[in-house]
Amino acid sequence: MSSSRVEQGLAVAESEPPRGNRSRFAFACAILASMTSIILGYDIGVMSGAAIFIKDDLKLSDVQLEILMGILNIYSLVGSGAAGRTSDWIGRRYTIVLAGAFFFCGALLMGFATNYPFIMVGRFIAGIGVGYAMMIAPVYTAEVAPASSRGFLSSFPEIFINIGILLGYVSNYFFAKLPEHLGWRFMLGIGAVPSVFLALGVLAMPESPRWLVLQGRLGDAFKVLDRVSNTKEEAISRLEDIKRAAGIPEDMTDDVIVIPNKKSAGKGVWKDLIVRPTPSVRHILIACLGVHFFQQASGIDAVVLYSPTIFLKAGLKSKNDQLLATLLATVAVGVVKTLFIVVGTCVVDRNPGQTLKWAIGLSVTTVMSFVAAFSIGAGPVTWVYCSEIFPVRLRAQGASLGVMLNRLMSGIIGMSFLSLSKGLTIGGAFLLFAGVAFAAWVFFFTFLPETRGMPLEEMETLFGSYSANKKKNVASKGKGKVVVDEQ
Repeated sequence: MSSSRVEQGLAVAESEPPRGNRSRFAFACAILASMTSIILGYDIGVMSGAAIFIKDDLKLSDVQLEILMGILNIYSLVGSGAAGRTSDWIGRRYTIVLAGAFFFCGALLMGFATNYPFIMVGRFIAGIGVGYAMMIAPVYTAEVAPASSRGFLSSFPEIFINIGILLGYVSNYFFAKLPEHLGWRFMLGIGAVPSVFLALGVLAMPESPRWLVLQGRLGDAFKVLDRVSNTKEEAISRLEDIKRAAGIPEDMTDDVIVIPNKKSAGKGVWKDLIVRPTPSVRHILIACLGVHFFQQASGIDAVVLYSPTIFLKAGLKSKNDQLLATLLATVAVGVVKTLFIVVGTCVVDRNPGQTLKWAIGLSVTTVMSFVAAFSIGAGPVTWVYCSEIFPVRLRAQGASLGVMLNRLMSGIIGMSFLSLSKGLTIGGAFLLFAGVAFAAWVFFFTFLPETRGMPLEEMETLFGSYSANKKKNVASKGKGKVVVDEQ
């Protein structure tokens, strides 16, 4: 039998000259995987503007509008719940294709909708795609990226969500010039176009090396790792770490092996996650669920979905002006991401019949600042953190639980904000979100250990104690080894 790719790599690892930085390939893979997030962001952004036209055209009540805005996230529970099992079964790459297919069908259905039930069917289909996409993009990226750039690359999904939101606002502004009954249909329907490019782009992506190892395809896994590592020695080291985490003996080096005591895809995972987790897995699960809960409970979707409504309360009466203000605020976020201006919208004057320019300016500024702070904090870090902390066998379905809670909270916020703002006023609603944000700060500071630079296969060693603030210094030394010093 001819030698395997792994054995061939071992033979030349020491004599191979440096090949330069290979992270560009991992960068390209992360870009392609994150394309699903552009489509998701577009759907979120475009609906915030389309809703004000849909309400008039289809004669919707405020309750119907709330449900339409937020129900996508409830529907996404179907996709996020199934995504873990699906990605373990057919692989990470084809799960991304599946997400794109749902997006394509959902966008077309919404674009051709003639009544409220019709558009809700389209939201349901698109929602399933959202659930798949929000789980699989960060997981795939984390499993392909080397530890040195994993945080940067795994933040791409959130970055692309913001780009998608911006594109949705641009679409709102320009299609708003069409007749009312056509404008919102073009806004929603054109979202099907990026899905086609996503499906084609995925053909150029490799499968996740960690998924390949779990299937016993060591040769294919090494081939992928070789393309994203600077040396063959590094690729071999990463492969050995994955094998060790998966319980594969070191002496098994054939290209295709039979995994000892291999469990079928997803079998036993729920017991290990929920029924009888180890202390470290329990800590990981609570950390993941907590991060996802606070990301959405702090009110980001209220800002993104209802920016035109907030600007209306500030004194912008024209739909065109509301959409333009939303667009300009979103563009400005890219310029002021380092600003932490936390000013509540509760000071916006609501005197009837009177428009105050300072109130409009303050409203735009606070919305812009809110989104900017989110975009450099809880926004990207949530997906980076939760995609990397689970053990390899539990990662897909563990991450899917976090996404399910994330989408559930997003749906609750989206479907209740109008009612909440009527009961508490918009200012009162955002004071409530501010209280949640403070609780989130306490949770993050005291509960979450730092994961920077830690190989995925050794991540579990950081968890098990419920005090992340016990002054552990985690430093990478040597060839991917991690030393933890207690002070």
